[in-house]
Parts: sequence; structure tokens; C-alpha cells
Amino acid sequence: MERIKSNAFVKKIGFNRLVLFLVLLLMYTIFAILEPTFLSYNRILSALNYAYFLGFLSLGVTFVIATGGIDFSIGPVMFCAALISGQMLTKMNVPMVICLISAVLVGSAFGVINGYLVAFWKMPSFITSMASMMLARGIGSVFTKTQSISWPQSSQENGWFRIFVKYTIPGTTMALPTGLVFLLIIAIICAIILNKTRIGRYILCLGSNKEAVRLSGVNVKKWEMLAYIICGTLAGIAAIVFVGAYSTVQPGLGDTYNNDAIAGCVMGGTSMSGGVASIGGTFIGVMIISLLQEGILAMGFQKDWQYVITGLVVLFAVYADVRSRARKN
Repeated sequence: MERIKSNAFVKKIGFNRLVLFLVLLLMYTIFAILEPTFLSYNRILSALNYAYFLGFLSLGVTFVIATGGIDFSIGPVMFCAALISGQMLTKMNVPMVICLISAVLVGSAFGVINGYLVAFWKMPSFITSMASMMLARGIGSVFTKTQSISWPQSSQENGWFRIFVKYTIPGTTMALPTGLVFLLIIAIICAIILNKTRIGRYILCLGSNKEAVRLSGVNVKKWEMLAYIICGTLAGIAAIVFVGAYSTVQPGLGDTYNNDAIAGCVMGGTSMSGGVASIGGTFIGVMIISLLQEGILAMGFQKDWQYVITGLVVLFAVYADVRSRARKN
């Protein structure tokens, strides 16, 4: 095992990420053997539809968890942003571009609120995000008067925004997964920010030892708040991708996506204690969660089995993280 870990290629891509990728391939192979229709292009697109918005949520919460915090509001914030911007589009006739920008701004606003309360008011991130979760659910419901919002289809007026998720080749039924390209670009940007910039360096240091960073003269409040703003902004972008894939948004939902997003993040190697994070690992973790969901549905099982398996995987990931930290200490 040590020889494998010391291999130059393995060191470059990361041993944990390599293991995750092999698990992803193994899962796909097993599902394909048990259910041959899983190899169909439509099945792959269906799994990717779930991965797109979940990926943006997971990328955002990676920054928060890296500081040692948590954000349980990302799912409801995504729905709140989709509901508010959708209401503006369908009921108020606001131009599509402004509606899309508004969705991102709604997510950013929640990020500012969470970040300010945690960084400047010293409120526990768990309680703050739980309050924001209920606030987002309430605002979305009140704004739309508890009515569902349906965004336009690609064939309708203003349906061009769906190109962020898929592009149907004219004259055919073939759809290209442009959402995967969009997610990859944002993931690369997030990886650069987290690993190659001062922002990422300070965010990771906050998770390792916030007091030591503060004593070194760094404005820890600013950088901690920025992590939540990044998270909220990506939740706003996730709202655009969600409506591009699923069209209809219902008030009062979104809670379950918090768990999947955090699971993908933790599964990817981000430590719940903070200080250690992997954007590449998060990306692969999201693909595993999405593949797991689609595979369970393809085999005819209830979706509840996904929660059981995901819960077990997260417990194992957290246990492995705790043991790893114990060995290092």
C-alpha cells in the first residue's frame, strides 16, 4: 500500500481521489451488469441532471466546511432563489437575464447573512444555518403565495437558459450535457481559489487553527464570511441549473439536498473538523451520490435505500477522517 501511495502518478492526483474514482467506476459497472438499461445514454443524462445542481451545492459547502463550519441552508436557499426569480419571470414579466442574475443574488444574500452572523456575531454555524434554512423556506413560500413555479421549456420563449444544462442538436433528439462542462469549469475555478490563492489558504488555515491565524494579524472575520458568501453564491447558481433540468419548483422543499451535498463533500475527503478540503474529491463524491440515486431507481428500489447507503458511506468517511487525524496527532 505504501508503495502505491509513494508512486509519482498517485501522488500527483491524490491517493484518496484515485480510490474514489475507482469506486465510481466499480459502481457503474455493477449497476450496468445488474440493469443493462443503465448503459443507455438517457440514463446517463438523468444521473447527470441530478449531479449538476448537487455539484454546485457541494462545491459551495466545501468552502464552509473547510473553515470548520457547516451550512444546512443550501438546499432551501437554492429553492428560494429559484422561486423568487421564477415568480419575477412568470408573474412580473421581468427579463430572463435579470431573473437569472436575481437567483444568484438571492443566494449571495443568504451567504452574506450566514457569514456575518457566524464571523462577526460569533453565532454557531449549525444554529445559524438552521435558522436560514427555515427563513429561506418561508420567504420562498410567501413570495409565491405557496404556489409552484414552472420555468419555460427550451421550445418556449425564454427557454434559451436551458443551454446551461443541455443543448439539443437542431433536427435531432440528441442532447449534449453542457451542464457537465459548466460544472467542470466552476469546479476548476473553485480548485484554483482553494489551492492557489490567498483566499483558499486563509480559509483552510481557519479550519486548522483559527486562533493562531488571528494572532498572526489576519482578519479572520473577513475570510470566514467570504467562505459563506461563496457557498451562497454557488447555491444561487445551483438554482439556475436545477430549473434548467427539472422545470417545476415547489415551495417548502430542498432540505434533503443539504444531506446529499454534504455527503458528497465529506465523501470526497473534506474534513468535518476543517482545515482539509478537496474540490476534486467533492466532484467525484457528487458523481457517486448521483450515480447511486439513479442506479437504485433503475433497479426498481425505493429512493429510501439511497438514504440508507449514503448515510453508511458518510459514517465511514467521517470515521476514516477521525482515525486519520488521530494517527497524525
